[in-house]
Amino acid sequence: MLFAVAQDHQIHVNGSRQSSVVYTRWGRKSCSRDAKLVHSGYVGGSHFNNRGAAVEPLCLPRNPQWLRYRDGIENERAYVHGAEYETRTSSGGLRGVHDQDVPCAVCLKRKRFVVNMFPARKNCYRGWTLEYRGYLMAGKWSHQAATSYTCVDARPEAVHGGHENRNGYLFYHVEGLCGSLKCPPYVNGRELACVVCSK
Repeated sequence: MLFAVAQDHQIHVNGSRQSSVVYTRWGRKSCSRDAKLVHSGYVGGSHFNNRGAAVEPLCLPRNPQWLRYRDGIENERAYVHGAEYETRTSSGGLRGVHDQDVPCAVCLKRKRFVVNMFPARKNCYRGWTLEYRGYLMAGKWSHQAATSYTCVDARPEAVHGGHENRNGYLFYHVEGLCGSLKCPPYVNGRELACVVCSK
């Protein structure tokens, strides 16, 4: 049995003695020591200002392959752009990567059944194993394109040479906004952490 859950960026393979999960590590070029690298690449997605945009970011491989194609920009298409960190006002490690292009790694973890991203957590729940921790990021509230909440590694890397500030798919910190969000325990204007955990 094989099924994929796009929202969690996971694949669960069952039916043999060993189950495995696949997850994307956003903001890093490599996997943790006990996970196998499937591929390392570049984060891509829709332009932040396009209304008809796709929501999910992609981990694009460094070695694309093509079927039949016709070169040239067409109007009747969807587009994929590179992704950048928008972290000028951030504290910590993400400030140093402002306007840099975002790398990614697709990782295979054996002997696991599920992987999940938990927002507003810096540690996994009991019984879960930490894959990585980071900051919850998404598109800016005032931009037209919808985006998904994505857990970007707390120790981010950048794509070599990717610092041109071309503003395609953009990652901004997500912070709590009190009102309909329960405060406390949440704090108005505080950036949210996240963890990716497996079990």
